[in-house]
Amino acid sequence: MRGDGDGWADSPDGTRQWGRFGAAGLLLRAPLAGGGSAVLLQHRAWWSHQGGTWALPGGARDSHETTVHAAVREAEEEAGIAPDSIRVRGSRVTATAPSGWTYTTVIADAPARLKTRRNLESKSLRWVPEDKVTSRPLHPGFAAAWPSLRATPTRVSVDGLADPATVAAALPRTLDLDGRGFVWLHTEGDGEPAAHITETVPAARNLAENVLLLTLAQVLS
Repeated sequence: MRGDGDGWADSPDGTRQWGRFGAAGLLLRAPLAGGGSAVLLQHRAWWSHQGGTWALPGGARDSHETTVHAAVREAEEEAGIAPDSIRVRGSRVTATAPSGWTYTTVIADAPARLKTRRNLESKSLRWVPEDKVTSRPLHPGFAAAWPSLRATPTRVSVDGLADPATVAAALPRTLDLDGRGFVWLHTEGDGEPAAHITETVPAARNLAENVLLLTLAQVLS
């Protein structure tokens, strides 16, 4: 069923963007064995705009929808991702136009690489390791936004916490550090931990030691 958002938004500079009320897409991450994450990418059908490129499941936002609702709905329609199987972690406006049109990327996590089901808008769907995303021919809009969306894999130490099992159960996950970008927190992997969780110290990056300090509330939120 077509929503009222389907259609073009015309800008004063003569350009057109899909989505009368803007558009949104879902950046969904899932854990890889040994640490790190994979991102769900859509190989766009040849008949679609920028067909043959890779991007995120997404599309036009209807007038009654929030950007989160639109992105989650599109992921269900185009990739078969059930809304109750994921957890939204944040969002970013990753494109704008003179008309006021915006594209919002909604960031979410899945507990594992979920099975997908493509529709006619997808040539295929793939879980791609985060450090391999740029090896594919990306949709220009997604390619421009990707550097600001990519998450730094960060192994977390739970030593010294009163309830380390509870914290470990909340991982892996994406954490939005606002102006400092995203990190992917996990407990697996070799080497020294790059993040420490405390009860009271606010989030800060110690550049000298390359250590990320996080509050327990941030990790469990």
